Amino acid sequence: MSRLPALRRAAVREWGPLFTAVRRGSAGRGARALALTTVAVALTASVQVVQVQAWGYGPVQSLGAVRAEDPLWLALARTPLSLFVPALDLPVWGALAQILLVFGVAEVCLGRWRTLAVAYLATLAGTLYARIGIALGPETLLGLPASDAQVVDTGPSAAVVGLAVYVCHRHRAWFTGALVVLAMVVEVLVKDNLAGREHLAAIAVVLVVCRVREWRGRRRVQDPGTVGGGTRSGAPPMRSWNFRRGPAQRTSWW
Repeated sequence: MSRLPALRRAAVREWGPLFTAVRRGSAGRGARALALTTVAVALTASVQVVQVQAWGYGPVQSLGAVRAEDPLWLALARTPLSLFVPALDLPVWGALAQILLVFGVAEVCLGRWRTLAVAYLATLAGTLYARIGIALGPETLLGLPASDAQVVDTGPSAAVVGLAVYVCHRHRAWFTGALVVLAMVVEVLVKDNLAGREHLAAIAVVLVVCRVREWRGRRRVQDPGTVGGGTRSGAPPMRSWNFRRGPAQRTSWW
């Protein structure tokens, strides 16, 4: 019983900021808070229904199936839809559950456009890594066999992993974020395939974005020429006021 308060404090430290962000982000917004998530779940389910039909498999492949052997322009054009094309060898309920949970939390905490941007960036990182890895060859640590060029690369998993890491980093859920990264590393060690490698590529790119975001935040705080920090000439800082909310604050896209 003595361990219960310690575990509770640890849980509050780990998930308290994230829980607060979800509660504040969803307060008073109702279904609007999950508009992107709802569309993503509906689109993924619809694509799955279509692609398992004899008449629908071909169109879905033409519009959303990405392979490393495809021309780059074609792969880039198909990448946005490929995020919502479930892999045929995996149960679709898994993809829907991932989108509902991770996209939902991310959309409430980050907003729909930032969520969509991070998801697409993570997916694009995996798509581009596949080409780089095949070019490097299986003899190198980051390389891939040439046969992976023909593997159909679809599904929301890279986006889900990237969003999970980004949200955990932003709200300082360090242990949870580390578990996500560790799970992806174990996945590659147990079953080294294209999907697992792409998950690691997505994590790497998202972590770079997080690092750049932190660096920019420190620069704004340390730079005496920024709003609220004074000027290099020694003049008092200029402040922009919003009479309802107080001093206006600069915000970053990330």
